[in-house]
Amino acid sequence: MGKTIIISNRLPVQLQISEGGIVATPSVGGLATGMKSIHSSGDSLWIGWSGLTDEDIPKKLDKEIDKALTKHNCLKVGLSQKEMEGFYFGFSNRTIWPLFHYFLEYTEFELSFWNTYKSVNQKFADAIIENSDDNDIIWVHDYQLMLVPQMVKEKRPNATIGFFLHIPFPSYEIFRTMPWREEVLSGLLGADLIGFHTYDYERHFLSSVRRLLGLEVSFNDITLGNRMIKVDSFPMGIDYQKFKQAAEAHDALPEEKRSILQKRLDDHKKSAPDTKLILSIDRLDYSKGIAKRIYAFEYFLNKYPEYKEKVRLVILAVPSRSNVPQYKLLKKEIDELVGRINGELSTVSWTPIWYFYRSMPFKNLIDLYTSCDIAWLTPLRDGMNLVAKEYIATRIDRTGVLILSEMAGSAYEMNEALLINPNNFEHQAETLKKAITMPKKEQMARNMFLQTRLERYNVEVWAQEFMTALNNQIKNNEAFVSRKINTDILQDIIDDYASAKNRLIFLDYDGTLADFHNDPQKASPDEELYDILDHLHNQKNTTLFLISGRDKQTFSKWFLHKKYNMIVEHGVWISRNGKEFSLLEKVKSDWMAKIMPVLESFVDRTPGSFVEEKNYSLAWHYRNTDPDFGEKRATELNTVLTSLTSNDSLSVLNGNKVMEVKSSNVNKGRAAVRVLGESDFDFVFAMGDDWTDEYMFEELPKSTISVKVGRQKTQAKYFIENTKNVRELLKKFID
Repeated sequence: MGKTIIISNRLPVQLQISEGGIVATPSVGGLATGMKSIHSSGDSLWIGWSGLTDEDIPKKLDKEIDKALTKHNCLKVGLSQKEMEGFYFGFSNRTIWPLFHYFLEYTEFELSFWNTYKSVNQKFADAIIENSDDNDIIWVHDYQLMLVPQMVKEKRPNATIGFFLHIPFPSYEIFRTMPWREEVLSGLLGADLIGFHTYDYERHFLSSVRRLLGLEVSFNDITLGNRMIKVDSFPMGIDYQKFKQAAEAHDALPEEKRSILQKRLDDHKKSAPDTKLILSIDRLDYSKGIAKRIYAFEYFLNKYPEYKEKVRLVILAVPSRSNVPQYKLLKKEIDELVGRINGELSTVSWTPIWYFYRSMPFKNLIDLYTSCDIAWLTPLRDGMNLVAKEYIATRIDRTGVLILSEMAGSAYEMNEALLINPNNFEHQAETLKKAITMPKKEQMARNMFLQTRLERYNVEVWAQEFMTALNNQIKNNEAFVSRKINTDILQDIIDDYASAKNRLIFLDYDGTLADFHNDPQKASPDEELYDILDHLHNQKNTTLFLISGRDKQTFSKWFLHKKYNMIVEHGVWISRNGKEFSLLEKVKSDWMAKIMPVLESFVDRTPGSFVEEKNYSLAWHYRNTDPDFGEKRATELNTVLTSLTSNDSLSVLNGNKVMEVKSSNVNKGRAAVRVLGESDFDFVFAMGDDWTDEYMFEELPKSTISVKVGRQKTQAKYFIENTKNVRELLKKFID
């Protein structure tokens, strides 16, 4: 069993240079807490930036830092101040952060930022490659390192890699605006498991993968070459017991041992026992909606003046990225807004807003959580928002009301909270009134469900569930690999082929011998393919059949002069040794006049699709449509066709971006078995790529060497990655 390697932008250790030495202190909270059980158990290594730039570290202390970090099973990636400017303050926080939070007006597409981001990601990848083995499990975290998975996979193709994004993934329409969108997606797809906080983020990612990279997505599996990548949602929890126990210890403190902040809060409650304290805690970030929250509070007080001197908003804004221009402007706006409202609405005994711009120690956070009657958290866009969960965990008497933006990831788990649209001031005012007047019995009922859920699905469970899913993905891939045509299996097939006295070969065309093309008529065979097929066709004791859903006119043009054996339109027509096609099955075509208008109506409503009319079947192609829209229309069409064809001895074949209607007594399996019965074959080989070929795999004898092209659910014995590998295999038959 290999080791676990965790990679994040920052190490879970705080370094301080003091009196010429190094002091290393473990970090608390967030990712450090979530990964603690994984990092501390067994063989583990955490790779990240130390928090000190190369310029901050005296050369004589560099080795001392490495030693200090080694004690915590950590390894640093050295970054210069220039690299931090371009990688962290630049691309990470001036490109990805605003774009992924839907703030296009703040997004900067700077080429120099992108180049630095790539080079720093490569630094992290190099550190992983140097310190890992193929049997290690690698878990990469967050938006600063989205290129790392692919960089590692290129050098270590057998490595098991997980990636988790801790911020939202935007919709396709937002994400597509990034100039380097394909590179970012490809970087993430180096991972075997990609995790998000919510299903919405997962759905947005899969949509971008389909539309920008054109990859096949089945539910939450992505097929990429010979790999299957799993995408799933894992909502991050908190260290529930830490907050609950801190709240219990806080309540047990005698008055003289309480903090200065708590004493101020106590004095306020004694002087105004009916006043409600409303808590707002966020990093000072434009995504948190602090300014809108303050405007909404002003709107509430003006709409319901009876609550003046009855409520107070306590704002804690934690400094963040203060050197980024937008953050400087945001602080100025909030400072002026708080000053104006307090100036206009304050009375001798009442100030509507208490405003703190600072970081607070953990014990002061507990003071605020336990003392405030309402937590009001209204981010405009937030990956999760753990503050909402922390507030609920500290409410040990189960009182308190949580007002939460529906734009926060945690809203999906916290339906018992009062969910609001942060852009709707009217709704926020009504919700504030509801929170202020909510009976304690209702508060306790809501919080009971929330606490039970949060206690059960805490941050350690989150980390363990991700690791379990990653290990399951390893097993799933191993199950695929056991059927993959590897060197040993290939040699056995070649040996059986060479020793056979009478061989039969069935080869599909599109997706097997040739790649798909946006225009099916342009996917004509090249010289290399002709050469391979010529050798197979002319080989002694070998019968080769091209078996395809293609129409006979196209195959006549491409192959009739070569005198290959051919079965087309899924088994309707057959041609042997260059003779004209003849009917293999008796089929009707009178049904086509009824089905054609239906297909044409879907063409009219689905830009990029078209109908291919064959002799005895109709095919609706949607390869050129928008992937999501095309799949939606295909599902709709399948329902319509199924109802129309149920009494007409017709069937609907769902192929690769094509839906075909044909007689139900016609399929590749039936045609292949008829050919098989014409002679005593001692070697049967069948190869295809989509669901129409499954009939062939199912009907042919179990002794058949059946091969699926691509990683998909199949009844074939083996699979092979792509058309390139197909040709390489067939060349082995003719060497």
